[in-house]
Amino acid sequence: MPGGRLAQQERQQIALGLADGLAYAEIARRLDRPTSTVTREVMRNGGPNAYRADLAHRATERRAHRRRSPSRGQGAPAPGQGPDDEAVRDYEETFTTLMMNQGLPKMTARVLTCLFTADESGVTAAGLVQRLQVSPASVSKAISFLEEQGLVRRERDERRRDRYYVDDDVWYQSTVASAQGIAQVAATARQGVGILGPGAAANRLENIARFSDFISESIMRAAEQVREVLHTNPAPTRE
Repeated sequence: MPGGRLAQQERQQIALGLADGLAYAEIARRLDRPTSTVTREVMRNGGPNAYRADLAHRATERRAHRRRSPSRGQGAPAPGQGPDDEAVRDYEETFTTLMMNQGLPKMTARVLTCLFTADESGVTAAGLVQRLQVSPASVSKAISFLEEQGLVRRERDERRRDRYYVDDDVWYQSTVASAQGIAQVAATARQGVGILGPGAAANRLENIARFSDFISESIMRAAEQVREVLHTNPAPTRE
């Protein structure tokens, strides 16, 4: 079984296999590689729907170049004094891919990841442009989408600049929005039951409505319970 880094030709075979709808295990078998190698390669380079062999190869070369370059120059943080830049970049790639697999467009996923991993209180549009090395229009479009989804909020700072924030309970808000969307599916399906009248189609829609109602209510209950637990300060222990 060959070892070491994937060659560009192997990446092209991975891309062809994904286009043909092959499972990771089958692609790995054809390459005589472990399935984990193929899975990791795809997931860190855009996921199965966005994987591109040439982009993946260039990204790997950049990471290899960073490893060969001196990691710390004069004035750089000593070990234990801050996060490793390369590890942070790799993590941001992983998180971006996760968000893309959840349905976000690539640029929107990159902007959201940048906001999630920012230590400072809020990031300006100019800051996002500088960090991501993209156009202001791309950032503006991504921010507009994230605001519509309730994932990001904006505030004006003392210099009248818009700053964008991800609240600590953003996942709660996102989960509630998802549950509300499922509840809307239930309501629409049940509306069809009354319009179509008795029959196979009405039965099908009724099953969809009942299933969606149950899932929506369960998600809402779980979200509220978890939020209450996480936001409740533990009582002081008596000595």
